Amino acid sequence: MSDAASRRVGARRGTLFVVATPIGNLADLSRRAAEVLAAVEAVCCEDTRHTGKLLEYAGVQAKRLLAVHAHNESAQLAAVLGLLGSGADVALVSDAGTPLISDPGGRLVAAAIEAGYDVTVVPGPSAALAALVVSGFAVDRFRFEGFLPRKGAERRSRLAEIASAPCPTVVFEAPNRVEKTLGDIRATSGADRRVTIARELTKLHEEVWRGRLDEAVARAQHAAARGEYVLVVEAARRRPQTPAAEVREAISRLVAAGIAWREAAAAVEVLLAVPHRVAYAAALEVRGDSAEGRTSA
Repeated sequence: MSDAASRRVGARRGTLFVVATPIGNLADLSRRAAEVLAAVEAVCCEDTRHTGKLLEYAGVQAKRLLAVHAHNESAQLAAVLGLLGSGADVALVSDAGTPLISDPGGRLVAAAIEAGYDVTVVPGPSAALAALVVSGFAVDRFRFEGFLPRKGAERRSRLAEIASAPCPTVVFEAPNRVEKTLGDIRATSGADRRVTIARELTKLHEEVWRGRLDEAVARAQHAAARGEYVLVVEAARRRPQTPAAEVREAISRLVAAGIAWREAAAAVEVLLAVPHRVAYAAALEVRGDSAEGRTSA
């Protein structure tokens, strides 16, 4: 046991409460969340002014507001762990919704757990879950992407994953980038793929739109983008499996026309939308038959 751990034995240990806050409508703050925020010694938040207004609405007099956001989270770890070490309870909130979900707090939670402090959650609002349940899609399984990378290979890779996902995918996007992101998803997932666009959830001007990606892009080109967006992209539709004999026949015709077997496999993989392993296995069979035919001759 470390010296620090030894000193904590027998002393009261602080608890870190991860508290979900409203994503728009302040009335969604739960009674338990308000009670916890009132009881803790400090509240870690992204913006002290924003959280101060929430606490004022709830009639909570916080003892201390501590700014912990994306730019200073690592630097604030020692201060928060110090509070916990002194026996103080601390709450962690984000500006809206459940902390850590495309918001800061992950390093703090991990550090508190590593240091041996209790970490518990006061669940509540989540923009991702709110959008999912009004999407109209089957959501017994889903993927959460959060904000996509803005450019480069990682963005292309994530878009490809959305295109092939066997379950709905949740994407967050800012208003100034929603048109581009919808266009990129359409390019990789197909114009007829369905999407639900949720904007300003739980707020006065809440809007939920459902339709195809081509319609969504056309709409975004003419509509003023305001508020925060949550996109729920439909799962990839299962294609009927192409019979193995048909795959083999297509590759045989290309090889007979003078195309190398590897290139023939790649072409058929795209043209018939079959898995790479299926096209490759069929090509090996065709190659083997061709070699056997030459030997017999």
